[in-house]
Formats: sequence, C-alpha cells, structure tokens
Amino acid sequence: MKTELWAIGKTNERYLEEGMELYRKRLGHYLKFGMEIIPDIKKAGKLNPEQLKGREGEAVLQRLKPGDFLVLLDESGKQFTSESFAEFLSHKLQLSYKRIIFLIGGAYGFSPELYTRADSKLSLSRMTFSHQMVRLFFLEQLYRAMTILNNEPYHNA
Repeated sequence: MKTELWAIGKTNERYLEEGMELYRKRLGHYLKFGMEIIPDIKKAGKLNPEQLKGREGEAVLQRLKPGDFLVLLDESGKQFTSESFAEFLSHKLQLSYKRIIFLIGGAYGFSPELYTRADSKLSLSRMTFSHQMVRLFFLEQLYRAMTILNNEPYHNA
C-alpha cells in the first residue's frame, strides 16, 4: 500500500519546501510515500468560491481510483493525539486499500462531491493554519506516527 499527501497548489515558501523535503525523506524509511501537488485552477480569480471548490474537486476526483481511501484534512474532522493518529494509521495500513490519500484542499475548502467521496476527515487543530503550512505540519505528524508505531524515541525526544 502507498500513502500519499495531495495538496492543491504549489508552495511558494522555500523554508516550507525544505521542511517538507526533510520529512518526505524520513518517511521513505517506513512506508511507500508520495506527494502530489494538484495545479492551481487556471483563471481562479474569475470564479466564486463555490465554483473554485467545484473545479478543484473535479481535479481531485479525476485522480482518485476506486481502491483509494480518501482522508480530507478538514477543520470539522476528527482530532487525534499523536498516539491515536498512529493507531488510526496502523489500522488503515493493515486493510486492503491500494492507497491512503490525505488531501489538503484549497483556500475555500472542499466541494460537496469531495465530502461525499471522502472516507474520513481529520483535523490537525481547531486553529486555522495556512494551507501551505499544513503540509509541513501533517508530514511531521505522519513521521511522528511512524516512529511511535516503531517504538522509536523521536516522539519523546
């Protein structure tokens, strides 16, 4: 099984790219991991938020396959401790999904179609973070979960 992080739009900040690369490399030690950046919608400024969410949703749905388990990173999702997220991940990795896709949406969130297709929703915090920073935060938590599952000291260091 492969675990992937998908995000709408590229990251403009070098420091975030450097941090994300650090955790992408570390994750490769534990699981098949990939990251996909879904390009920004062209002429997005001419669309209202609902239209933009709809177009972003279409772009995501076109990339999904029937055997994928889709987790939306959403403010209304379930909040986990690092330990309970590790348990959640361990359980999903043992099932017969081809891929677990964690999706970070655009600035306005997700389309109704993505909410319908989603298998789960996860919230990193009740606070609001930029969509670019969430990428780094999530990668760190995914890495932390893998070290917890492998009884490694990173979690308590």
